[in-house]
Order: sequence, then structure tokens, then C-alpha cells
Amino acid sequence: MENKLSFSKYFIIGVMLFALFFGAGNLIFPATLGQNSGSNLWFAVGGFLLTGIGLPFLGILAMGYSGSKNLQELAGRVHPVYGLIFTSVLYLTIGPLFAAPRTGAVAYDIGIAPFVSEGFGQVGLFVFTLLFFTVTVWFSLYPAKLVDRVGKILSPAIIVLIFILLIMVILKPMGSLGTPLEGYSSGAFMKGFTEGYNTMDALASLVFGIIVINAIRAMGITSSRGILAASAKSGMVATVFLAIIYAGVAYLGASSTEMFGLFDTGGPILGNAASYYFGTLGTIMLSVIILLACLTTSIGLITACGEYFHTIFPKVSYKGFVLFFSIFSFGIANFGLANIINFSIPILMLLYPLAIVLMLLTFLSKLFHDSRLVYGAATVVTLFVSIVDGLKTLCQLLGMEYFSWLAPVVTFYEKSLPFYNEGLGWLVPVLITIFITGIVARFQLIPAVQIKNRTENSL
Repeated sequence: MENKLSFSKYFIIGVMLFALFFGAGNLIFPATLGQNSGSNLWFAVGGFLLTGIGLPFLGILAMGYSGSKNLQELAGRVHPVYGLIFTSVLYLTIGPLFAAPRTGAVAYDIGIAPFVSEGFGQVGLFVFTLLFFTVTVWFSLYPAKLVDRVGKILSPAIIVLIFILLIMVILKPMGSLGTPLEGYSSGAFMKGFTEGYNTMDALASLVFGIIVINAIRAMGITSSRGILAASAKSGMVATVFLAIIYAGVAYLGASSTEMFGLFDTGGPILGNAASYYFGTLGTIMLSVIILLACLTTSIGLITACGEYFHTIFPKVSYKGFVLFFSIFSFGIANFGLANIINFSIPILMLLYPLAIVLMLLTFLSKLFHDSRLVYGAATVVTLFVSIVDGLKTLCQLLGMEYFSWLAPVVTFYEKSLPFYNEGLGWLVPVLITIFITGIVARFQLIPAVQIKNRTENSL
């Protein structure tokens, strides 16, 4: 008989899950969304919450439901090669390509930039990120309990500080909500939906899910149903905390426009708000806490990527991967936070639909008996749309015309695929594909079962 976990145990796991997801980078996106959405704030927040916390919650549940030992095994249901490629690209995305460099850039924007004169901004970023990733290398090469202890102190500290700031925003707003910018004036919900991709938490949930599942098993829950139920209850704790912070920070951003004007990223929004309510002391406190929070996140990401790629390429040492990924992250960080965010969008437009479809297939897998036909067909259909979306977004970011072959494909998709202009062009084709291939898979299974039964009867 399995142990029944108390609410306090669920709460502990939920807080752990919250700490895994929540980083200083997560504060900048709802702040920017708030400024840009203006009076359409709550429609945009609704879409943002769906992808910012709803999908990560489903990702945790999918890992618990699947029974897979890791993401590569789960994605390998499509094909072993796909499992390796998808997992590798996902680790690189939440690691040295975007998320790890972003930690250094966010720490600089919020913690250091307010104290650096404008003429020395690029030099300041270079020097700071050099020190930041040097420290990351040191702790990643020689893991110490200090990182865990600092993380356990920082998570509650940053939550308390942000809640105090949000209470002040509610009691004494900085200004009224402004006019929505282009993209938010109509369709604010779907704009918020795609903006939620920037958190990368849905991708990270497919990695973090195993950590949560192992914690639940350590408490005596071993059955698939028990693990799924415990994951859901713990996930709700993390979801509530994240929802409150995201909605509150978005309101902070929306109410700050009249006072400070528009910013390219969310870092200056938070810094100016802290200074407005608490003066220089508030700015310093926010800077120190976010700097350390970004550092512990960076160490965790580089360590996770180093460990994963060392298992794939054992001839390259873990330390070698850590050093390489840290140097690479340092280089990317010096492009600046705005550029890192912008150039991550095409990759996220490619990866997010694939991650969502993998979650969907996981929950439906029993209906088609884990058929590789269904997994493969649905993934291929998703790729046909998401690759085009990624390239289209890249061209738009670079201000260049579509490639000669891309333009007619985009036009065809816009005319033919439901919800394409809302960023969900893959949805209906994938559902149709799952339905058709699922029926085929079930009919293929029937003869095999009949032959097995006849063989057993004859024996």
C-alpha cells in the first residue's frame, strides 16, 4: 500500500517546482507584455498564462503519465534519432544558445546597468558577463552546497520582494493603462499566447518533470496513477504562485508606461519601479537578489547541459562541455538582452509546437497503443508548419523579404490553415492526422491480437 502524502508534502514539492521554473528572466517578459498591451492587459495576460504556466504544468503531467525515464526516451517514441535530435536542440535552447546567455544579460540589465553611464554600456556588459560566466564555470566545475543553499534563500527572498513591490503597485499605481501597441490592439489574447513561449518553461518542464517524479517516488508513491495525481497537486501549487507573479508584474508594466515610457525589455521597467517606490535602497536590493538568482540559474543550466551532452559524447569530459558552453554563453550574452530575446523567437516557434504535440500524443497514447505511426505522422505534419513559421519569423526579424520558395508556402498556409495567423496553424492538421493514423493503428493491432490468441489456443 502506497503512502498518502499530506498537503505539506505536496506544498514542498510544489515550491521546489516553482523554484525550478522561476528565474529572474521570467520577470522581464510579463513586464514588457504589460507595457505593450496597455488597456488590453488582461486579455494578453490570459494568453500568456496559458503558455507561461498552463503548458509547463501539462509538461510535468506528461512526463509523469508517460512513465519514461527521461525526455529522450519519450521523444524516441517518434523515432530514436528524432528523440536524440529533439532533446539535444531543446537542451541547447534552454542552455547555451539562449536561456543561459539571457541570465547574464538580465543580471546586467537589472543589477548593473542602472549604475553604469550610457557611454560605457557595451564595455560594462562585456566586463560583467566575463566575470559572471567565469563564476558560472567555477561553480559548475566544482559543484558545492553553497549553490543549493543560496538558491533556497534566494527563491523566498525574491518572492517576498516582488510581492511587496506588487502590493505597492496595487495600492499606489504609477499611472493609468495606456493605448495598446500594434499586435495588442486586436487579438491581444493570441499575442499573449505566443509571448508566453519566451519563458521557455514548457520546454524546461519536459526536463524538470523527471526531477519532480523522482521526488514523489522518494516519498513512497510508485504507481503511475499515484505519481500523476501527486504531480498534478504539486503542480497546482507552483501554478498559483507563478500566475500571481506573472499577472502582478504585467500590471506593474502596464501602469509604468505613463511614468517611464516604453522600454525594449523588461529589466529597466522593474529597476525603475523599484527605485520609484523604494529609492536607491530598493534598486540595490533588487539588483543583488536578481544578480544572484541569475547566477544560480546559469550554473544549473550549464551543469544540466554538460551532464546531458557528456552522456551522448562520453569521450568529451563533463568539464570540457562546461567550459565550452560557458564561453559560448558569454559570447551570446554580449549581443544584449533585446537581441537574445528576438533571435530566440524563431527557434521557439519551431520547438514549441513540437513540444505541445509530444505532450498531446503522450496523453492520447493509450488510444492508439503507442503506435510509432501516429507519433511519427503527427510530428512530421507539425514540422511542415513550424519550420515555415520559424523561417517566416526570422525573415521578419531581419527585415528581409521571404525566400523565393517560402513566400508561396506562407500564402498557401494563410489561406488554407485555420488559426494560422494566430500562430496555431499546425493544430487542426495535427488533430486530423492523429485521428486518421490512430484508426489505422488500431486496425493494424486487431489482426496481430487475433493471431496471438489463435496461437495461444492451439497450444
